[in-house]
Amino acid sequence: QALAYDRFVAICYPLHYMVIMNSRRCGLLILVSWIMSALHSLLQGLMMLRLSFCTDLEISHFFCELNHLVHLACSDTFLNEVVIYFAAVLLAGGPLAGILYSYCKIVSSIHAISSAQGKYKAFSTCASHLSVVSLFYCTSPGVYLSSAVTQNSHSTATASVMYSVVTPMLNPFICS
Repeated sequence: QALAYDRFVAICYPLHYMVIMNSRRCGLLILVSWIMSALHSLLQGLMMLRLSFCTDLEISHFFCELNHLVHLACSDTFLNEVVIYFAAVLLAGGPLAGILYSYCKIVSSIHAISSAQGKYKAFSTCASHLSVVSLFYCTSPGVYLSSAVTQNSHSTATASVMYSVVTPMLNPFICS
């Protein structure tokens, strides 16, 4: 979301970029991101404490995917699943709406650029970010929606690696 906002300001308000994206605004974007992540982790951790687990369980992923871990519990997981899906809609849907809004504004600004070189430069600035956003938003829902159907799936593990490892690894390349 922060990168989409940065691209939005850079393309739609290029002459005001330094004023709008000052160090205070950037710090605030980072702080909000960290606080939301910490609060989400705390909520999910506290929700996991209320569950009881059977013995001799094996997790088929390289890390404990929250939804798969909840499905391994022996106790009632309805409340945990409701919180997981509500948080997913809120914490993934909100930023997705912001990203889509930003890129709608960016596309309308790109259409207003008269030179082909300017359009190409503006589009190339956004293409890498859009590809990573697409990678994240196409693989992460697959992990959570497929867990209701299958418990052990190689494709689910691959999708999990794509959105949790590959996407963050690509961020430095996008920003530079």
